[in-house]
Amino acid sequence: MKDIQNDFDPRNIEIDKVGVKNVKYPIIVLDKANGFQHTIATISMFVSLPHKFKGTHMSRFLEILHANQSMINMKNFPTMLGQMKEKLNAESAHLEVTFPYFVQKDAPVSKTPSFLEYTAGFFGHLDGANAMRDFTVTVAVPVSTLCPCSKEISDHGAHNQRGIVTVQVRFKKFFWIEDLISLIEGCSSCDLYSILKRQDEKFVTERAFQNPKFVEDVVRDVADNLSKNPNITYFTVEAENFESIHNHSAYAYLERHTNGGEL
Repeated sequence: MKDIQNDFDPRNIEIDKVGVKNVKYPIIVLDKANGFQHTIATISMFVSLPHKFKGTHMSRFLEILHANQSMINMKNFPTMLGQMKEKLNAESAHLEVTFPYFVQKDAPVSKTPSFLEYTAGFFGHLDGANAMRDFTVTVAVPVSTLCPCSKEISDHGAHNQRGIVTVQVRFKKFFWIEDLISLIEGCSSCDLYSILKRQDEKFVTERAFQNPKFVEDVVRDVADNLSKNPNITYFTVEAENFESIHNHSAYAYLERHTNGGEL
């Protein structure tokens, strides 16, 4: 049958990215505690398209995805990008994979087990020289913060709220997502749990009260910890608090390049 996509296009215009976006697909990822974890990812796959071709072959993206679904991780990401370039005759390839990631957390006092959901992501770009031009790992972590100002000016209590801290990193060698999650949670007023018994609720309430944080404190503390890690070469930190006494969010963001564990 005729391959329309390979027909000549006379407009002489290259396309930077063409492919499939927001594909939902079951994948397997590495899990520090259990070896691996099944999840459902949202995946976008793009390649560059030379000016002479009318279109790309969309089905090939899904064929590559299906062939690699048994394990998608930091180690094999360059392989998938290389396959995209080769099978689609492209100069560059882009791959974005985001997925819910679950970690078992025991309640702080009762030790009642439950799973907490995080959002993780891998983002990569392979250029014409078959070199990884960019590869980042992202994780979004739900946290709790307690307002230092509210605590200071109130005779009783202080307002607190849930928030999301999103961190994106470039790095030199493999690391566990769980370790990045732990670092972020340690910079909040208190981390979250899916199940809390009464004694646990008392613990997290008092812990947050003893450890008040603005969003500015959270991003600075995360940045301070990441900048001391020699494996991290670049990072962004974004904190959003869903304010309990306002109809808006509090927000802070920073971006830094690091050099051997220094800002």
